[in-house]
Amino acid sequence: MAEIVCLCNEVFDIDLREYLDANPISSIDELREQASICNKCMQCQDLVESEIYMARIRRQNAAG
Repeated sequence: MAEIVCLCNEVFDIDLREYLDANPISSIDELREQASICNKCMQCQDLVESEIYMARIRRQNAAG
């Protein structure tokens, strides 16, 4: 079941993971620049940064 990552923008964890897997984002600032899903409320920063990290690991594992 999907969980909401960001209440302000109603971003779901599944949607965020799919976006991060499809786009090589390496920081929350880069995510803010490329996707209009963050208005810098900072409430979800820890969750989003962990998702970015996990996506980076998945990409490395897929490539290696």
